[in-house]
Amino acid sequence: MTFKHDLPFDPTYGYTLETLLKVPAPVGPPDFADFWRDTYTQTLAVPTEIARRPITWNDDRFDFFEIEFTSLAGRCGGWLSMPRGESPKKLVVMGHGYGGRGDPGTMQLDAPTAVLSPCARGFNRSKTPGVPETSAFHVIHGIESRETYIHRFNVAELWSAATALLELFPKAADRLFYYGTSFGGGLGAMMLPWDSRVSRAFLQVPSFGNIPLRLTLPCVGSGEAVRLYHNHRGDVMPVMQYFDSATSARSIQQPTLVANALFDPAVAPPGQFAVYNAIPAKKKLFVKQAGHFVYPDEAKENLEMAEAVNEWFKD
Repeated sequence: MTFKHDLPFDPTYGYTLETLLKVPAPVGPPDFADFWRDTYTQTLAVPTEIARRPITWNDDRFDFFEIEFTSLAGRCGGWLSMPRGESPKKLVVMGHGYGGRGDPGTMQLDAPTAVLSPCARGFNRSKTPGVPETSAFHVIHGIESRETYIHRFNVAELWSAATALLELFPKAADRLFYYGTSFGGGLGAMMLPWDSRVSRAFLQVPSFGNIPLRLTLPCVGSGEAVRLYHNHRGDVMPVMQYFDSATSARSIQQPTLVANALFDPAVAPPGQFAVYNAIPAKKKLFVKQAGHFVYPDEAKENLEMAEAVNEWFKD
């Protein structure tokens, strides 16, 4: 599918669906799994110290709360939505895109569902002094080492959000799901393999897949900031090889629905498909005409995708 645009590059990058389905995932460094398992262990050792306050929101189907909890790097803020008058039977951690999150997420599945929508460190309700709140600067924050890189803490925040949900609603522990888009999709691919508490996932146009390939592809998203940093300030691979969502996807064991785009100026499609291709677990692909781009069939496709997500989360 080709769309009219004025970009100086082709957002399909010359790939077709057939060739996208052949994009590989890097194997990663020998201690890749050890690094992430250790980070997961450290994160779960941090008491969440949950605080929540009811708020009014323009949707009378749900009760809404501002929520805070403690994660590996400190306090994290977000929103909690709960079906009004019902006990949650399903739980969802909802990761946001690289534009941040300014409002609560909700989901109406086949059973009452509580959604915790954390804001990644630096954004919105997790605004933090010294941490950039724009993607081009956020994505290179702490890139000097794997221990200080911001995405390590952002993944940890998703694990802590899962812990908070399980502490609040222990009776629904067997139906904990993850839903993430773009930035949140890439982080989700990094968090899933090491957290068996999550039983099922949905990743939409996941970012950070196949970093070596991404470094060769211009884009208008956060990947461009990493590419320019790599080209002009120093080799990022010693650190970024630990934060490749496609490498991590090689270890995903949860059934995962992935919605990938054939045309995407912000998250290069071959990086998205590297994530999907790498998943060894039960998986399903929803193909979008485009991502991060307005196109004629967008609303129709989004409705179809929402139906696919609801069906996926029925199990």
